[in-house]
Amino acid sequence: MVFTIEPMVNQGTAKIKTKKDGWTVVTRDKKLSAQSEHTIVVTSSGYEVLTLRNEESLPA
Repeated sequence: MVFTIEPMVNQGTAKIKTKKDGWTVVTRDKKLSAQSEHTIVVTSSGYEVLTLRNEESLPA
């Protein structure tokens, strides 16, 4: 199984609007926001974070 976790932190409301390009998402109130994501694969023997950057580490 593969899934993505995509938290979004907004200074204002969580209401969003998708732009005409079908990809860009902005908050409706146009306040600052930040988004990050990781893609994770889970198998019968464990998991792997496919998008882990070199400067990141997983908890033991």
